[in-house]
Amino acid sequence: MKEEILKFFKGDADDSEETLIKYSHDASLLEVRPKIVLFPKDSEDVKNLVKWVSKNKNKHPDLSITCRCAGTDMSGGAIGESIILDFTRYMNKLVGGPLPLKTKSIWEIAVQPGMLYRDFEKITLEKGLILPCYTASKSLNALGGMYGNNCAGERTLKYGKMEDYILSAKVVFADGIEKIIKPFPVNEISEKEEIYKKIYDLIKQNEEEIKQAKPNVHKNSAGYYIWNVIQNNIFDLNKLLVGSQGTLGIVTEMTLKLIPENKYSKLVAIFMNDLEPLGRLVDEILTLNPETLETYDDKTMKLAVKFFPDFLKNKGFLGMMKFMWSFLPEFFMMLTSGFPKLIILAEFAGDDEKTVNDKCVKLTEKIKDFKLKVHITKSEIEANKYWDIRRESFTLLRKHVKGMRTAPFIDDIIVRPEFLPKFLPELNNILNKYNLVFTLAGHAGDGNFHIIPLMDFKRPDTAKIIIELGGLVYDLVLKYHGSITAEHNDGLIRTPYLRKMYGDRIIRIFEKIKEIFDPENIFNPGKKIATLNLGGTKEYIVAHIAAE
Repeated sequence: MKEEILKFFKGDADDSEETLIKYSHDASLLEVRPKIVLFPKDSEDVKNLVKWVSKNKNKHPDLSITCRCAGTDMSGGAIGESIILDFTRYMNKLVGGPLPLKTKSIWEIAVQPGMLYRDFEKITLEKGLILPCYTASKSLNALGGMYGNNCAGERTLKYGKMEDYILSAKVVFADGIEKIIKPFPVNEISEKEEIYKKIYDLIKQNEEEIKQAKPNVHKNSAGYYIWNVIQNNIFDLNKLLVGSQGTLGIVTEMTLKLIPENKYSKLVAIFMNDLEPLGRLVDEILTLNPETLETYDDKTMKLAVKFFPDFLKNKGFLGMMKFMWSFLPEFFMMLTSGFPKLIILAEFAGDDEKTVNDKCVKLTEKIKDFKLKVHITKSEIEANKYWDIRRESFTLLRKHVKGMRTAPFIDDIIVRPEFLPKFLPELNNILNKYNLVFTLAGHAGDGNFHIIPLMDFKRPDTAKIIIELGGLVYDLVLKYHGSITAEHNDGLIRTPYLRKMYGDRIIRIFEKIKEIFDPENIFNPGKKIATLNLGGTKEYIVAHIAAE
């Protein structure tokens, strides 16, 4: 295969044992070994590869392309059995911008999918701009993965998801032709290509059923996101392609909208020992329009204290001393009265320091009747300690716990905040039956929680627990009208549960979407749509749980 591909492929091709082992994993609990890893030089490489795979699909039915950037996907979306296409080596450049659009309040920037967010953010922040849908793993992930998963994060509560920041994209479809995808008025649909018309007709013919199937939550990345393709008489195919995990086409360039970064921000930490008032508390906080509203549990906090030295790395001596000093109240809390069950982080931001501070004070007054311990942070260093705990808990777990592994399979559930006081105790009851150690963190303002259990993968019943527990947790989520994944997407780990969430008729619509875009199933099989022997079933999950 390698020799044949290199006849038309300018980039690198690697089928060494070391590389195949490395690319058998992403951040999920699964292991799927590819045949070869390719590093495209440009979009011509991508187009030629797609044409070659299509041409040879009949001769080699197992041929397919799984796109990959930073490999931080926790759902198994970036692993596959055939060709892995990694954009981070060459297609990682800034293409154009940042440039102002009609007003200086909105800017645009064009990038390739392999660009790491941390490199991208340095460029935008120099102009005082931000792409606010960044994830907690923003120091690791890349823009292509953000497009593929319709990423969301701590600021999504106020600013929206990745789909809200895509102005246009260049996408290579199954015929090997690269098209520029951007919104246009619905009344122009008759002038467009067949693929647009077919999706338009599919949505219109099933309009009421599609509407009824939409989860009533702030964000959702389960299945194909067909609800926003037609809005306000505008047709935008990017609304469907964003979040499709490379199963419908391959994005080679994206033009993004940027907004000005706020000059000032301040964090209010709220400590809860009783979850009963959580829904009412969230409602009260949301009336003040916070920038973010995050949370994590006592287990996550204890983890941070246990592995405290990790937080001191790369801070320098003075930074280390200040950081250690800022943690004294938490150490004292642990010694005297234990940790609270839940820590809520409400962040306010703006261009005026006094206004930001006044909002923090107003919040403390507004929630006085809840009789909770509330602390307004006094400095950026103090605020950052809370953010470090929130963002680094998963990394700490993966790095430090010996004999056990992080098992992200119920890692991204969402229900509306008003259901949380009933939902969270029921969730804890389910998890406690399995005697699992786990951390819980997430986006309280959305009702979106990330649950990461620790498991011993040498136990013979580990796979059974993963399948059984996943089903029970998702049943609970659906009981409260939520979604099985808010922002981490389906991948291999959740595709088998989509039918449980949506039912047969919506799954058939999803299958039709896949058929319209990718009739030969060459793009990332086994994700979103089940593919015999290649993913989308519980049996495939059990067979591919990584041993180490």
